[in-house]
Amino acid sequence: MTDTPRAGDDPGPRDGGGRGDRVFAPDFLTELFRNPLDQGYADAAARRRTHPPSPGRLRSGRAVSAVVLVALGFLFAVAYRQTVAEEPDRSQARSGLVSQIRDRQEETDRLTRRAEQLREEVTRQRDAALTRSAAARLRDLEATTGLGRVRGDGVVVQLADAPGNQDAVTGAGGPGPGRVLYRDLQLVANALWAAGAEAIAVNDQRLTSTSTIRSAGEAILVDFRPVTGPYRVSAIGPDGMRRQFEASTAAALLRRVADQTGLSFGSRQAEGLTLPEAATNSQLRYARPPVTESPSPSPSSPAAAGSSSVPRPSGSGTSSPSPSGGGR
Repeated sequence: MTDTPRAGDDPGPRDGGGRGDRVFAPDFLTELFRNPLDQGYADAAARRRTHPPSPGRLRSGRAVSAVVLVALGFLFAVAYRQTVAEEPDRSQARSGLVSQIRDRQEETDRLTRRAEQLREEVTRQRDAALTRSAAARLRDLEATTGLGRVRGDGVVVQLADAPGNQDAVTGAGGPGPGRVLYRDLQLVANALWAAGAEAIAVNDQRLTSTSTIRSAGEAILVDFRPVTGPYRVSAIGPDGMRRQFEASTAAALLRRVADQTGLSFGSRQAEGLTLPEAATNSQLRYARPPVTESPSPSPSSPAAAGSSSVPRPSGSGTSSPSPSGGGR
């Protein structure tokens, strides 16, 4: 019984005892770079040399090529003419939109200034109607709740996107770790409140007890109003507020993020800060009418029967809600 030689085994001595040469087939990549032209192209070129096409076939091929080129040129000319013809309309529509946006912005600014004037007038009339102590107490309450303008010393915390993380067209920060997130502003605001801040504003947007810092896509909203970088969080508070903020966990986290991503983060002491009042309108959610004693009915009146002499607040029962709209 003989053994069948396996692939790769040495066939043994050949030609007078010498070792036989092994034959290796070239791999696919070597063969591809060695013969890049497909064999079919080589065969077609050889047939063309041995059997050249007839003159009529050459003329028909050239005519078809000329027709195709003329058709493509005509299509390109039509497309270019339409593009040039529609460009004035697009430019005019764009200019109209830009003009409308500017007009709306100017109207908004005018209405904002008018609202500020009316607010100041209401404040003067109110202070004139109230006593000095009541007016001072009301101003303190407005400053505490964010409904009044405040001025004082405090801390300014600044955050900005990494320099290489801005969009080349819009200039806004693109997605990535070097971009300031709404959570960063939340961390800074909460840390400042914890450090003793009495009033906080983000890019001149005053924060109140019902304020929100959210995101909508790539935009950051403070009380549903967009704010853009660089972000400035201003806070008015006691002298040691900056020291306590710098020692907070939020500041340590933002410093570490700034070192790793290039995000800009820093704080400084500021004197004479002025924070505006909150832009949101305060709404009365709960109200109770004042408790007044109703006149007791006379014994002879029909309403005296079955009724008690205990005083009841006005507006109770199933009557319509009070004019303030705060009925339960």
